[in-house]
Amino acid sequence: MTASDWRKVLKQLNRKPAVRSKYIKHNKPKERTTGIARKKCERCGRFGSMINRYGINLCRHCFREIAVDLGFKKYS
Repeated sequence: MTASDWRKVLKQLNRKPAVRSKYIKHNKPKERTTGIARKKCERCGRFGSMINRYGINLCRHCFREIAVDLGFKKYS
């Protein structure tokens, strides 16, 4: 199970509600308070190199793609 999305496993358990609820009870990860996987890019889901200033919450790759649309200018 990865830090990105633990819900992928639940696709097989949709038809068995009792097994599914027991699985969620014992295997759901706790909400992260520290570490690199605490913040995710809202656009692509990457963990590293986040830009959180001004409430942007994007990774640097996504920010470069849509910076002009957001109103940022490249000065160099």
